[in-house]
Amino acid sequence: MSNILSSTFSRLALLLLTGMLCINTAQAEGNQTTDNLTRDKKIIYGVFWTGCENVCQALQDYIKKEDLNAELIIRDVGRDKSKLPGFVQETRALKADVVVTWGTTTTLGITGTLDDIENDRYLNDIPVVFTLVSDPVRSRIIKTYDKTGRVNITGTRNRVPEDLNITIIRKIKPNFKRLGILYNQSEKNSLLKVNEIKALQQKLGFELIALELDKDAQGNPLAAAIPLRVSELKQQNVDFIYLGSSVFLEDNMSLFTSAAVKEGIPILSPYETLVRNAQAYMSVAAREYDVGLLAGEQISKILLDGIKPGDLSVRSVDQYAYVINMNTAKKLKLFPPVAIMQIAEIVE
Repeated sequence: MSNILSSTFSRLALLLLTGMLCINTAQAEGNQTTDNLTRDKKIIYGVFWTGCENVCQALQDYIKKEDLNAELIIRDVGRDKSKLPGFVQETRALKADVVVTWGTTTTLGITGTLDDIENDRYLNDIPVVFTLVSDPVRSRIIKTYDKTGRVNITGTRNRVPEDLNITIIRKIKPNFKRLGILYNQSEKNSLLKVNEIKALQQKLGFELIALELDKDAQGNPLAAAIPLRVSELKQQNVDFIYLGSSVFLEDNMSLFTSAAVKEGIPILSPYETLVRNAQAYMSVAAREYDVGLLAGEQISKILLDGIKPGDLSVRSVDQYAYVINMNTAKKLKLFPPVAIMQIAEIVE
């Protein structure tokens, strides 16, 4: 009896150290006690970079709609990757049935790379479904999209192929020659995206002007320097700016997009928020809610059908949403062709 009490106490202590549980109920992110965690249900452990956003909400809806016998535990990284080792420990303590990760940094902190398959610091013994990883192959999280090379890992693919983005830019600006991009050295996915686009220059006939964002003494990117780098892109005669992949630029969307409009340069963004809530010209992207639903389908195959994650190919969202900021188009005096306008959502 004393051994059982000791085991129970240790498990509860670990839960208290790593944070309060947030179970998938009517109040998705409300704190609840461990008494609500019933082991007759499967445990889906979600690790999200900025709390329960669209992917998380879609996953909640999927669980409810499909009547999965599962509970979703939500963990908010809060942009602090130092929390990730604690979440790995908690996942094991809870004996979670599957883990869902959001973004490149979060996924790397939970799964490591192909070099970490035998490393106990990372999850190699519990199924993982990743979402919103810009390039899981170049990040070395997996080997290929068809065969991940890791028995416990599969995921979703949401990014629009970069050659399609270049094609779209050319439809808007037929004489397009130079693409500008700002990148954050401290965001691995930001660097990977720059390298991916560089590799397309010769094949697609354009020049990439990539500028690193300035840093402070601690090595953090400086928001105040964003307009300066945008101005430098203007001086180098770029025709379009592409956001690529950067949480930092997304966080500073107003400063970034207003600087581009001031310089007369349109921004193509993979994030709708920069078009809806700031002044980016256009976004072409998979909706994050759809990504969450796709992750739910992957989880169902693991929990209900008993398929090993490593036997599941990474699923790709095959429908993309076009969103155009018409106010920005008017300011830039640059209007998309009719073919794009007919399928796009227009926001003012």
